[in-house]
Amino acid sequence: MNEQPQLSEEFSAGAAHLRVDVHGGEPRDHVLDDLSFLNYRLADVRISPEVTLADPDIIWNRDGEKAVTYDGRTVTFTGPWPAGPIQKVIVAVLALRMEAVGLHPSHSAAVNYRGKTFLFLGGESNHGKSMGLIEAGVRGALQVASETTIISDDGRAVAGSADTFLVKRTEGTERSDKAAPNKGVEKFWGEMPTWGRYAGTPNIDLVIVPAIDGNFDPATNELIPFERQFQMLHSLQNYFLTNELLAPGFVMPMVDDDTLRAKRAIFVDRFCERPFYFIRAATPQVLLDEVDRIL
Repeated sequence: MNEQPQLSEEFSAGAAHLRVDVHGGEPRDHVLDDLSFLNYRLADVRISPEVTLADPDIIWNRDGEKAVTYDGRTVTFTGPWPAGPIQKVIVAVLALRMEAVGLHPSHSAAVNYRGKTFLFLGGESNHGKSMGLIEAGVRGALQVASETTIISDDGRAVAGSADTFLVKRTEGTERSDKAAPNKGVEKFWGEMPTWGRYAGTPNIDLVIVPAIDGNFDPATNELIPFERQFQMLHSLQNYFLTNELLAPGFVMPMVDDDTLRAKRAIFVDRFCERPFYFIRAATPQVLLDEVDRIL
């Protein structure tokens, strides 16, 4: 497409940049009116003051029949799309750009607690990272990240999302299967506790894969290398939405490939040399009791 876009906007997350071009439709000031989802998923996403990239990573042709395609370089939307699918694709493609500069978004919370920095890893099941974060805060931990920890090639937590829960979902991202986050807070703590934030880019010392369920007796197991890498790869692949619909009848374009996955596996192998523990517990309090025993 050769004509001048009516809007060209550049997003950045650390050293990674992404350009979105919008063609057709009514004039608009921004691609997205709200960056809360992007910041929740990728820690700190900003709109650059000017466009520096020569070519777009995402093109949105607002006129025409609804479609979404990927040619190996650029995702192209056509037609009337709500904000939700657009922001999901921005997250996925920006995550790829982050990997290209040595930054790895991980679906995990991170805390500095009792002299150690560790992840509560979402992993395959995502059963308790936020609850673990809150209880660690109650016990004096400092938050490094909530929903997403950005991990450098050398295993440091270089950035992290701030909000414990995603409060606002835009059209196209509604999830009635997700319980209201305040219900868990009310059940375990009565009201939302407060805690501090950690300043710096700490090395990640160990990883906790939590499983909180009211029926679980406490159990702690150190994971073997295969289990560590299995859970960590799930945490990284979470950002590419390979098993998700963007909208009824439209799947997420396959932006990943074998070369990228092979590079990711090399990082996972190196990162998973540190200890990983799988902890079953009935409540966040019991989960942290088990963490205390490990530390």
